[in-house]
Amino acid sequence: MSNIILVVSTQMFRVLISRYLSFLEGFIVLRPLGNRVIIEVAQEEEKTIGGIVLASAAKEKPQTGTVIAVGSGEVLKDGTKVEVPVKVGETVMFEKYAGSEVKYEGKEYLIVAAKDIMAVVE
Repeated sequence: MSNIILVVSTQMFRVLISRYLSFLEGFIVLRPLGNRVIIEVAQEEEKTIGGIVLASAAKEKPQTGTVIAVGSGEVLKDGTKVEVPVKVGETVMFEKYAGSEVKYEGKEYLIVAAKDIMAVVE
């Protein structure tokens, strides 16, 4: 009898794991360190007001995006911890050439230091 319960428990465990993994699809698993922030950069329009399609080299680099993940904060020399001033989900404006562009699971992200974020768009 106990063998049957063990088999059922193993099957149930597999079902729960598969449901959990399908739930996690689409969530970012990158975790920034220190005072870093991961931003999903907003895509700029490819047409001008007159309807002219711009080449990718002619487009300006976007400066706004949505915060996807936030680091734990910076520890100062005296041991105090300074939290990152933005939260996940906020739309922010950042310096034009700030951060490092990374590609993860087919999406492009920007990892910036908190000091490179200029404003929160409300």
